[in-house]
Amino acid sequence: MVCRDYLPNLPKPVVRAGVKSKIVIIGQAPGQKVQNSGIPWDDQSGNELRRWLGVSKEQFYDDQLFALIPMGFCYPGKGISGDLPPRPECAPLWHQSLLSEMKEVKLTILIGQYAQNYYLKDVSKRSLTERVRHFDLYLPLFLPVVHPSPRNKIWQKKNPWFELEVVPFLRGIVSDCIKIS
Repeated sequence: MVCRDYLPNLPKPVVRAGVKSKIVIIGQAPGQKVQNSGIPWDDQSGNELRRWLGVSKEQFYDDQLFALIPMGFCYPGKGISGDLPPRPECAPLWHQSLLSEMKEVKLTILIGQYAQNYYLKDVSKRSLTERVRHFDLYLPLFLPVVHPSPRNKIWQKKNPWFELEVVPFLRGIVSDCIKIS
């Protein structure tokens, strides 16, 4: 493993995807709780994300509907103000080979700055808030959103347009993609 010496735990990639996935969700990296369970988004952030998407747990974990791919596949460890950033080796090593197998993807949701900086390279100078506020600029390929972590409740309070505008749009486009399946 390329990153074994840099991780606090033994490498145990947390990813779920299928060749027929319709929606790809690219997040940051699993937290310690998710690393322990081995189930992507098996925490409070996942509960909030499913609420935003308007889907049940059964739908969310159906790999014919959703591919759950983090920027870093394993828990990166604890930093001063929260978890460390995703390991930089994972996305370049694994994303393209995973995504190239998925021929039915209708939408890729980019959660947080790490996914957005990686996939929206030409506009990485924009802030996360600007990207999320102007999400329609990246459609139909990408839809950037903030991370659903409880730590981002302050951001959401400062940006009420997210819940009023982006979440309903997100639910609608997810519903449309699921109906296609």
